[in-house]
Amino acid sequence: MFDRARDLSGRGFHAGLSTMGDFRKFILRGNVVDLAVGVVIGVAFNNVVQAFVNDIITPLIPGGKKGLATYTYTVPFTGSVMHIGDLINVIISFLIIAAVVYFFVVKPINALEEGYGRFRPKQPEAPTTRDCPYCLSTIPLLATRCAFCTSPLPQLPQAGVPTQAPQVR
Repeated sequence: MFDRARDLSGRGFHAGLSTMGDFRKFILRGNVVDLAVGVVIGVAFNNVVQAFVNDIITPLIPGGKKGLATYTYTVPFTGSVMHIGDLINVIISFLIIAAVVYFFVVKPINALEEGYGRFRPKQPEAPTTRDCPYCLSTIPLLATRCAFCTSPLPQLPQAGVPTQAPQVR
């Protein structure tokens, strides 16, 4: 009985090490590391923007004796306090971060993709519909009968196949 338990524990340990190796490969892939760096930089940037809004922008907005950050509203029937000034600070911070991301990340990447797209020729798309020769309604390309006038439709020539058989003399 103990031999079997030792055997199971040995396989479990090796299987665990194999899983950890796969996990290490996953973590060390470039996109996971890039994402982690992006999150850390985003948090640091958020802290900078919050400090900027709280210490520079908010005091410039007129709002009573102590400024905008101290605006509160006490709900009459519960007595709880809503911090309106903090909400306005967070909205201003969000707008600043959204503008920075849009103008310094989204716009340059869109311009880069648009510029790169000019060098690639566009592939023409194959048509998926055709017109019925009798009623001129739009029908699927592979239809054998028109759905509108129920006329039988001529076969479409296939690519590489001649439309008429060569005549033998």
